[in-house]
Amino acid sequence: MEIRSLTVGAFETNCYLLSVDRSASEGMVIDTGLDGEGLAEVLAGEGFRVDAVVLTHGHVDHVGGMTGLRRAFPGTRAYIHVLDAPLLADPEQNLSSWAGMDLAAGPADVLVGDGDVIEAAGIRLEVIHTPGHTPGGISLYSRGDGAVFTGDALFAGSVGRTDLPGGDCHLLVASIRRRLLVLPDSTRVYPGHGPSTSIGWERCHNPFLKRAWP
Repeated sequence: MEIRSLTVGAFETNCYLLSVDRSASEGMVIDTGLDGEGLAEVLAGEGFRVDAVVLTHGHVDHVGGMTGLRRAFPGTRAYIHVLDAPLLADPEQNLSSWAGMDLAAGPADVLVGDGDVIEAAGIRLEVIHTPGHTPGGISLYSRGDGAVFTGDALFAGSVGRTDLPGGDCHLLVASIRRRLLVLPDSTRVYPGHGPSTSIGWERCHNPFLKRAWP
């Protein structure tokens, strides 16, 4: 699997473009950032078609570009966890009202849950429910490629914020420990912001995961 990372929007969100190999002309997008039109221009300029967009959670810095991306690529199917689906239409919950834009994205085409498999453009991702940053936060695991896309659950040396609506610090740390740290140490972690890392490094060095929570 070919993985490209684009940093998109004012919040510097990592948008991941997946394809079966470098020569493929179609693929899948994980998270859109805020600027769907800009992202679409880049992809269209390369002759690349988007078959699916998978949202790791419903905050505006990850879903704000969905409308523009779907407009540029009609027929693109959007996926989100069932618990975060309401955030798409609610500016308070998706935090766009906090940013002064009151965004209400269109509904997702497919609602997923823990253990579901998303398949599009030859890519196969397993859904791992990792709540705590939001109730419906998910990570996406490519078992064959040893890669996991963690959204705002797990970062390099850190974890996602839990002081926003729907956040729960104990639940987030428990989710990471029980659902992500059980993956092989060599698994490459692609987070929603910042650099990539590995499960093994985070298990040994991430201070938020080494801390004894009450």
